[in-house]
Amino acid sequence: MTPGDWAGRLLGERTVSYTESDAILYALSVGARADDLDLVFEDRLRVLPSFGLTLCQWAPDILANAGAFDNRAVQGAQTLEVHRPLPRSGELTLSARVGNVWDKGSAAIFEVIVECDEFTGLWSLFAPGFGGFGGERGPGRAVDEQRPAGTPATVSTFPTQAALYRLTGDRHHIHIDPEASARIGQPVPILQGLCTLAATTLVLAEQQGASAADLTRLQGRFSGYVVPGDDLELESWPDGAFELRRDGAPVISDGIAVFA
Repeated sequence: MTPGDWAGRLLGERTVSYTESDAILYALSVGARADDLDLVFEDRLRVLPSFGLTLCQWAPDILANAGAFDNRAVQGAQTLEVHRPLPRSGELTLSARVGNVWDKGSAAIFEVIVECDEFTGLWSLFAPGFGGFGGERGPGRAVDEQRPAGTPATVSTFPTQAALYRLTGDRHHIHIDPEASARIGQPVPILQGLCTLAATTLVLAEQQGASAADLTRLQGRFSGYVVPGDDLELESWPDGAFELRRDGAPVISDGIAVFA
């Protein structure tokens, strides 16, 4: 079976449940403050839309467990389209399928699409060593347009953030175990990309005078690593575009965050 044979395959349906405490833990793990009462206080709770992505980890795991790729695979990008607000607690019925599988020569890119009434999420998984199967290369990156200087801000992470975020579902060892992170060339555990992406939406929402719970569209390409405790440089533009950098080098590029 070639990587291309996975394109379009159904990955099944799951009903997942969560509580208000799960949603609050998630908000705290991505950087919500104690005074963000709409995110951390059950009496006023609005669930961050990106929390829904933590309920979908089973879908890319199906591909991994079936041998579609190996443990060198990393998440390359994420998109989220919000259809309606997540309930404060309850159950969601999620269906998952493989989208396109692109052949980049030295690697394959698998798209995993998870859908429910509340949102649609798309994972792009970069799998080194699985290209060269004769498939389509897929779209290239758009040429970076020349933009005027954007609005600067800082996204601050904290030293225990990766350990806390693991409790929301991403238990990959590279986020907690220095021996595991060393195997991918990182001397210390690194922050989960989806955590970094969600943390950025908190700052962008504050810049725009919106609530992070009003997010309607989110996308980003993971371009570099973040160490918990880093202060990251954010540049954003009025159309929702943004880029996040660590010491001047992008860690999230091609970013878009739109709020209602």
